[in-house]
Amino acid sequence: MTLSVIATAGGVATACLGAYVGYLAYDGHRRNESRTMLLLAVGVVCIAVVPYGISYVLTPLFSLSDAVTVLSVTVAHLAGLGALARSVTS
Repeated sequence: MTLSVIATAGGVATACLGAYVGYLAYDGHRRNESRTMLLLAVGVVCIAVVPYGISYVLTPLFSLSDAVTVLSVTVAHLAGLGALARSVTS
């Protein structure tokens, strides 16, 4: 296997696992009406799923430059970390 196949498989696995963890946290939010669990779900999805969507879906679809892609992924990571920080401090 080539390195690009391994990297793509790792990205898919990360996005799928992140989506599953985000779903579990969101389900916890619905059952318990917990704002903390909602923020946890948003944070996990922004860190694990959104960057994959930007890199592998939006970038080729809209022919985004490398700079726009990196900026978008960085903003997604910052939003995710902000949501996670808020979830553990509220």
